[in-house]
Amino acid sequence: SVCDVDLSYLASLVHHTQHGAWVKRIVQRIGGFVFICVVIVVNEDIEPKVIIDVMIISKVFPLDPELKIICCDGKLVVVSKDLTRYCAADNIAPTLQHALDHWDAIAPKLEALYTDVEHEAVPCERFHEREAHSPLPRAYQWADGSAYINHVELVRKARGAEVPESFYHDPLMYQGGSDNFLAPRDDIPLGDTKWGCDMEGEIAVITDDVPMGVSKDDAADHIKLVMLVNDVSLRGLIPGELAKGFGFFQSKPASAFSPVAVTPDELGDAWQGSVIHLPLMVDYNGQPFGRANAGVDATFSLAELVAHAAKTRDLGAGTIIGSGTVSNQGPDGDPGKPVA
Repeated sequence: SVCDVDLSYLASLVHHTQHGAWVKRIVQRIGGFVFICVVIVVNEDIEPKVIIDVMIISKVFPLDPELKIICCDGKLVVVSKDLTRYCAADNIAPTLQHALDHWDAIAPKLEALYTDVEHEAVPCERFHEREAHSPLPRAYQWADGSAYINHVELVRKARGAEVPESFYHDPLMYQGGSDNFLAPRDDIPLGDTKWGCDMEGEIAVITDDVPMGVSKDDAADHIKLVMLVNDVSLRGLIPGELAKGFGFFQSKPASAFSPVAVTPDELGDAWQGSVIHLPLMVDYNGQPFGRANAGVDATFSLAELVAHAAKTRDLGAGTIIGSGTVSNQGPDGDPGKPVA
């Protein structure tokens, strides 16, 4: 039978089984969505039989101090505006994906909790970036676009390729791997330094359910969250893959996203026309490297990229769309330079 199990009932039940202690250790170790098979032998003097009861615990347990390893989809928390405190939101939605699947019903509850966190009206814990996973540790879909054509011009020039005229009115977009993102502070695994690991600072948005053929104006209403992304690129592998004419795959490994995602209204006047009008602060080895303004030289808005992705298909809730590398021209229209 499949049922929601009361924790006190589960504790008393597994206490009387041969492997009760083992089951409890498993629950404490991994939390969330645990499948347990409990075998109960009924007193043979009454009626000899064995009952096998398979249960699902449909609760995410806040038992592990490291937020990013509670379960594959993480644990949803609401963070204060100054990023110093958080409050667990698993009584509202166990994961961010669950919240996105039921956004209209759940978003007001998360907003109310956020207000309580800001007013310190609920118990909070200290928020540490290193304990957070990417807001969606995995996603149904991750597609990265090309909102900043200056970046496209630079990388194509570096490999001796021209920019087709269509790129200025028809965005580039590739389908990235989304089954396992890196945590914001995780090391980037690299099998061989010859692969040429590089970073790309970008903006990303998360949508709810987007219908096929959505207009760019309506697409803006489907953008529910905004975050940052380091689109990890392996420059040494890109030329060979593109030469095959089949796009990126091995040259685009797992990406990492910012520790938090925000609703667009949190950006205030900086969020205009589905573009963030703020500088993207990129440091390299602790030193300033890039300060390109995301509101300058944007050929396409994030809403236009969402509409582009949905041209021939629906986009499921939790779809992540990236802006492509934020890139500005120099003051004379020449390529921008690193600030260092």
